[in-house]
Amino acid sequence: MKKLLPLILFVLMLTGCAGTTGPTGTYRSINMDAAVAMMEQETDYIILDVRRPDEYATGHIPNAINLPNETIGTAEISVLPRKDQLIMVYCRSGRRSKEASEKLAKQGYTNVVEFGGILDWKGHIVSDE
Repeated sequence: MKKLLPLILFVLMLTGCAGTTGPTGTYRSINMDAAVAMMEQETDYIILDVRRPDEYATGHIPNAINLPNETIGTAEISVLPRKDQLIMVYCRSGRRSKEASEKLAKQGYTNVVEFGGILDWKGHIVSDE
């Protein structure tokens, strides 16, 4: 039972999170704690940093891919080839990650999770500088 309790709490957190519906798709918004728990449990996911390249270079979540929000349009995205893969999206404070998640959902990505901004990240950060 003690091993099952964290899983139950995790599922409850996810079901209580707000979902946002776009014209052709949906994405979920979760808090940072739920995102960290998801990263610990899942294996096949992409962390997507949608800040500008200069912001990304100063510090980002390990293994994150940089795809600036401004570059997400209607064209296919080569760094995100699988529309059903879990894509975890963040920016600096949460505004651009919501915009990017909406655009990804409109393009047909079906497993997009937006988790706010790096300002709330308590884990390790890597820098390209």
